[in-house]
Amino acid sequence: MAAVRVSSRSGLPSLLLYLGIGIALGQDGFFDVKFDNAELTQVIGYAALVVILAEGGLGTKWKEIKPALPAAVVLSLVGVGVSVGVTAAGAHYLVGLEWRQALIIGAVVSSTDAAAVFSVLRKVPLPARITGVLEAESGFNDAPVVILVVAFSTVGPVDSWYVLVGEIALELAIGATLGIAVGWLGSYGLRHVALPASGLYPIAVMAIAVSAYAAGAMLHGSGFLAVYLAAMILGNAKLPHWPATRGFADGLGWLAQIGMFVLLGLLVTPHDLVDDFWPAVVVGLVLTVVARPLEVFISLAPFRLPWQEKALMSWAGLRGAVPIILATIPMVSGIEGSTRVFNIVFVLVVVYTLIQGPTLPWLAKALKIADDPSEAADLGIESAPLERLRGHLLSVVIPAKSKMHGVEVGELRLPAGAAVTLVVRDGTSFVPGPTTVLRRGDELLVVTTDPVRDATEARLHAIGEGGKLAGWLGTGTNAADESLTGPHVANALKAVKKLGRADDRPGARNTKAHR
Repeated sequence: MAAVRVSSRSGLPSLLLYLGIGIALGQDGFFDVKFDNAELTQVIGYAALVVILAEGGLGTKWKEIKPALPAAVVLSLVGVGVSVGVTAAGAHYLVGLEWRQALIIGAVVSSTDAAAVFSVLRKVPLPARITGVLEAESGFNDAPVVILVVAFSTVGPVDSWYVLVGEIALELAIGATLGIAVGWLGSYGLRHVALPASGLYPIAVMAIAVSAYAAGAMLHGSGFLAVYLAAMILGNAKLPHWPATRGFADGLGWLAQIGMFVLLGLLVTPHDLVDDFWPAVVVGLVLTVVARPLEVFISLAPFRLPWQEKALMSWAGLRGAVPIILATIPMVSGIEGSTRVFNIVFVLVVVYTLIQGPTLPWLAKALKIADDPSEAADLGIESAPLERLRGHLLSVVIPAKSKMHGVEVGELRLPAGAAVTLVVRDGTSFVPGPTTVLRRGDELLVVTTDPVRDATEARLHAIGEGGKLAGWLGTGTNAADESLTGPHVANALKAVKKLGRADDRPGARNTKAHR
């Protein structure tokens, strides 16, 4: 946890800190632990990458990524091709690597890492169209990159380019189909089957996402694309106990990254990096200054994006643990010079993360494309389905910067069939009246009937963004324009009493645990 705090304050991705821990434990380190099993590192790295992609997919909001999807797909396919070609040419002509080694390095470092990018942009939030492209690109480009690295690392002659393009298209199609199918079926099942304990929902969600990877790998498709798409569908399906599921996935993702980075640090031998330091700097310079900008500007040419945003996305192509993991593939395959390839990739990732990471927030401010950090935060809403009562309990926490602060309960103007029935403030619970003033940090219990659940959520989000004048400012829905009256509160209180009786009946443990 100390590493996380240092990372946040310094603007450096935690990748470097955990790699440093692994190096300190390994050869030439304080404990001199000898570890050289590249095959085991690759297996564990793949497993960790599946968890990281699942966590990233669960946190991807469809409404933000949808407008950026075409640009991200082109950037992940055409852009990868441009990046591989330019970087490989630089590695061959400037560093003197053989073409196979140069192509492997070009493919390996063409994969971006969203976790590394967003870890240094916490204090400088970007517009949704930029984060959408970067996030989708990081989820999509792993699949074609893995296919290229495996193809270049196969002993014997490399397939023709049109064969590789066909293999990439086929594997991506299979992976996308399976990911969408598994994600849809999994979300449908979780919404219609009541599990015996609320703690099982996070485990079930992660299990479904991992199953998508397994299905994709077994059917010779892209398992990485399958797990990302399945997790994205699950993350946008309004599943029960979602905040708990999201927190569980986030913690699991951190554990996967920590274990993976430490293991990669153990695998490297520091004194072997000296001879490959300057070749790594040269290849990284070609990648950062030439290949990545060409990749972005060529791929995004059909899209009307300002040059400032393209410039930021060019600099935001951070490389994380994924390239280092992929660099173990030629080592396991026994490709000549694979150890040097690994060392060059390792040094490249570390050096250019040190350079790009701290400067990303500065660049975003200099280009004047950073969002205002004082904008209201979104509300976290958790829904517990009450099938027997045909209703829902919405647990709403008012963030510090939400414009719901200072609004009276009656001014929420929730639709008929919904009401605020309980407020928890400073550890004390009370039943609010129409004139109760809401404050930041309050937790509200909102009871809503099934037909108006979506309208209620929309109205709460509108108030959180626009305050009591949300309706006049163009936010909110017509369904939420009715005033909250006394009968509505009385009906909601009756629903709460019925809920209390329902908790004592079999099959209601899930709801009771939520309360």
